[in-house]
Amino acid sequence: MSITKEQVIEQLKNVYDPEIPVNVVDLGMIYDVRIGEKDIKIDMALTAPGCPLAMMIAGAVENSVKQIAESYNVKVNIVTDPPWTPDRLSEKAREILGIKSE
Repeated sequence: MSITKEQVIEQLKNVYDPEIPVNVVDLGMIYDVRIGEKDIKIDMALTAPGCPLAMMIAGAVENSVKQIAESYNVKVNIVTDPPWTPDRLSEKAREILGIKSE
C-alpha cells in the first residue's frame, strides 16, 4: 500500500502539543514530509528550544504515522533551522489561541 504526503499530514492533525491545545500541523511544527519506497521522513520543529517534551512529541508523531503506514519505517527529525516562530501558526491555530492575524 502506498501512502501520500497529504495522508500523512492529515494523520498528524491528530497529534497535539501537550502544552498547547492545537495539533502539530496547525501549530506549524511540521516542516517537511518525505516519502520513499519503504520510509517516511518527517522534519519538525518545536515551539520552544530545549523543550523537555521533545522526545514525547516526536514519538507521538512517529506512532501516529505508523497507524496508517504500518509497512514503512518512520523517522522524525527535530530541526532547529529555521527556528519555529508564531508566524507558522495556521488561521485555525490563531483563532483557537486568540491571536489576531496581521
